[in-house]
Amino acid sequence: MSFPSFNLLAQSILSGIFIGGLYGLIGLGLGLTWGMLRQINLAHFGLVFLAAYMSYHMATVWHVDPLLTLLILPPLFFMFGVGMQWVLSRFAISPFNSLLVTFGITVVIESVIQAIWTADFRRLETHYNDQKFTVGSLYIPVPELVTLVIAVSLSLLIWAAMRYTDLGKALRAMAEDGPIASAFGINQKGMSLMLAGICAALAAVAGICLALTFTLTPSQIFAWVGVVFAAVMLGGLGSALGPLVAGIIIGVSEAITMAVAAPSWAPIVSFSLLIVMLLFRPGKL
Repeated sequence: MSFPSFNLLAQSILSGIFIGGLYGLIGLGLGLTWGMLRQINLAHFGLVFLAAYMSYHMATVWHVDPLLTLLILPPLFFMFGVGMQWVLSRFAISPFNSLLVTFGITVVIESVIQAIWTADFRRLETHYNDQKFTVGSLYIPVPELVTLVIAVSLSLLIWAAMRYTDLGKALRAMAEDGPIASAFGINQKGMSLMLAGICAALAAVAGICLALTFTLTPSQIFAWVGVVFAAVMLGGLGSALGPLVAGIIIGVSEAITMAVAAPSWAPIVSFSLLIVMLLFRPGKL
């Protein structure tokens, strides 16, 4: 094991911040669904990749700017999220059963992606890929920077909405005690549908950012589950800022591990952090 140069270490930390921002962006919708609706929504990952492929298709076939798809796909996914929540609530799906049901939905989405775009690797090639600038000796790619800015902006916006608006207070009351909140006039069903739609729209945003920065293949859907779950649990269920902070910590830790040791050690980082959190601060999860 040899210690890397300062420039390599600094570039690795910057790359870790960027990938951590994507972890947090994917985990944002998952954490809100888990913490407030009491649903472990594995379909969130399927929606992320479906949005990524749709953005890829719109950019390569229809020649739509990838960033413009941020205005097109989230509203469509919002409606899908509302419909899926309506079905789950109608059949009174328990938290554990939601894990099984949404896993099945994810498998269906993966099959649909393979049927339309095949299992081959897909790469979204746009003019954004070649855009980068330097700060000192550090290289900053524009797609990764855009992803980080979107992740931070959405996390702060949702945090502020949850903390300072009547809608956010109603959602927190519903998550704390649904029957009591309903007794005070809060429309629990309507709030649940809206929140599920927002989380699906966040999945669409994350998918578009994923397409901008990563090569796509359907089998990768489940490769993201472990690290994003760790970011959500470390950040706190139902938290808007927690997954972003935890995601950046995990991303930086992974990047430093790859720079100092070897890339094969990086996947251990997220679960090691989660185990430490469980041992020393179990009440925070």
